[in-house]
Amino acid sequence: MRKKAEFESARLMDFDFRKRVRATRLLARNLGLNEAALVGEIAQRNEEALLDLIAEQSSLSRESLARAYEHFCGEARQHLIAERGDPTPNRLG
Repeated sequence: MRKKAEFESARLMDFDFRKRVRATRLLARNLGLNEAALVGEIAQRNEEALLDLIAEQSSLSRESLARAYEHFCGEARQHLIAERGDPTPNRLG
């Protein structure tokens, strides 16, 4: 049971990471910013700090960036579900 729980946790973390990378790429592309540089910042910053960095590099407010990022997170989730399947946790019982 423990092994399956670890597998499920890893699977969900992988999905979340892929979603975050894809959403960051979409946001950067939409704003005309360097996608690779911003994706590289994901390992060093949480979402809040990443949005602060993007706000410094763009002329948009932090609030409007947060809304745009949430939109792209939803879009990234839909694309990943289509490619990799629904990440809903499997029952461990």
